[in-house]
Amino acid sequence: MEPRVRSFKLILILLFFVFFLIFVLLQFLAPLYLPSGSVDDLSGLVGVYDNEETIINIPSPWNSVYSIGDRMCHQIADRSFFINGNQMPFCARCTGIFLGVTIGFFLMIFLKIQLDKKFIYLIILGILPIGVDGLGQLIDLWESTNLTRVLTGLLIGIITGIAIVIIIDELEELIKRKSRTKSKYL
Repeated sequence: MEPRVRSFKLILILLFFVFFLIFVLLQFLAPLYLPSGSVDDLSGLVGVYDNEETIINIPSPWNSVYSIGDRMCHQIADRSFFINGNQMPFCARCTGIFLGVTIGFFLMIFLKIQLDKKFIYLIILGILPIGVDGLGQLIDLWESTNLTRVLTGLLIGIITGIAIVIIIDELEELIKRKSRTKSKYL
């Protein structure tokens, strides 16, 4: 691990961080700014816009956040947090994932981590809890709590944010190597 130097890539990482930070803030602010009890059960399916009747009556920009949540998340009420008597736009696990990705990008503003065996093991360790929890629920061994869901989502989200930046770093190194190789033979 080493400190990150200022570069165009740092600006790109900052932009990713700011984008996800705003997105996560909107997820928490949306139910807070709506009248109490106006969004109570958005349970549905992933990839389906199945709460249009409710979302269309929500004022902007909050309706956009709920609309994205409706398409990207099952929004099962029992698996979601409520703020101000309103269901959040994403379930607890998705909320944890988005928050984790934001934290991962934030960490990578300051750090440069190499893609090596240790990081591969870290990825596996990060995936394991969400996999075990999801599988346990799928085969009816247990029903996890929202705290478990948000924590497993947070862990995988942090690793995902870090991994995205590592991929960007590795692509940059690959491009530099190709460029050096080409100029060597010209």
